[in-house]
Amino acid sequence: MTTGGSGIAHGFPHLDTVRAALTALFRRLSHDTVSAFPTSVLPVDVAFDNTEDVHLGAQRIARAMVRQLHLPDARIVITFREMEHAATVELTAGPEYFVELNDRFRRHRKDIGAALAHEVTHVWLHRLDLSFPGTRDNEILTDTAAAYLGAGWLLLDAYREHGPFSQKLGYLTPEEFGYVLAKRADFFDEDPAPWFTSPQAYDAYTAGRARARQDARRPPLAGAGWTARLRYAKDRRAAQDPHRTAGPGAGYAFEPAAGPGAPLRVSFPCPTCWQRIRVPVRGHLQARCGLCKTLLDCDT
Repeated sequence: MTTGGSGIAHGFPHLDTVRAALTALFRRLSHDTVSAFPTSVLPVDVAFDNTEDVHLGAQRIARAMVRQLHLPDARIVITFREMEHAATVELTAGPEYFVELNDRFRRHRKDIGAALAHEVTHVWLHRLDLSFPGTRDNEILTDTAAAYLGAGWLLLDAYREHGPFSQKLGYLTPEEFGYVLAKRADFFDEDPAPWFTSPQAYDAYTAGRARARQDARRPPLAGAGWTARLRYAKDRRAAQDPHRTAGPGAGYAFEPAAGPGAPLRVSFPCPTCWQRIRVPVRGHLQARCGLCKTLLDCDT
C-alpha cells in the first residue's frame, strides 16, 4: 500500500472499477443501509498524541473504525513489524481479527488511522461476503467502500508528495479518492474538505469533485452542457430514423420501442450509483433510480 514519490499514479485509471464498486455497495446493502452511514469518522476520534502508548492508541482507533463501519463483535488485534506493505489483515471467521502494521507507523502515528481504515474495511467486506475477482479490483472495492462509508477520507489525507518522503496509502489514485469522497458528499451532504491536513490531499479532492460533477452533466440529464445536448439530439434523431444507425453515445444508449406506438427508450447510468436507468424518450421528465433512490431531472 505504501508508494514512493516516483510511483504515485494520478488521474482516473480505475474509474470503471470504482463505479462498479459503488453499484455493488448499493446492491448488496440497499439504499436504507447505505443511508445509515451519514457521518464520517471524525478527526478527534483518530487523533494520536505522541505521548499515548502506540499499541493502546492503535487499538482505540481500530475500535473507532469498527464503530464507523457498524461492525458487531469485531475485536482487532494489532501488532507492528517490518514489512513491505503498509498493513495486512488476517481474515478469519472472527470474532478476533489480526492486523499487522508497518513498523514505521510507530514513528508516523498520524497515518495509523488511514491504514486501519483500509484494513478494517477488509474485515467489513469479508463479513458481508462482498468481493471482486482479482486482487487489484478487490483492493479498489475496499478503498471505495472505506471512502464512501465515512472512514476512507483518512486514506486521502495520508497522501503527501515531498520528494523522497512522499507517500500514498491505498490502491486508488489521490484523484479517485477525491471522486469517491465527492460522491459521498453529494449523497450525505457532508463536506470532508475542512478535515484535510495535507494540501495535496485537498487538491486531489478538488480534482475528484470536478470529475464527479461531470457525471451530472451527461445527457439525458437536464444539467448536461450545450455541446453534449447537441450530440444527444443528433443520436436521438438517428435512433428514430429506421434508415440510419445511431452511434454509441457518451454513456447513454437508445433502445427500440417495446411495441407499435410505444416511445423510443434511452438508458443511462445513474450519476450516484452508476446503475443503469431506462426511461421513455418523451421530453422533460423526472426519473428515480430504483437502486439508490436518487431523483433525476431528465430531458430525453
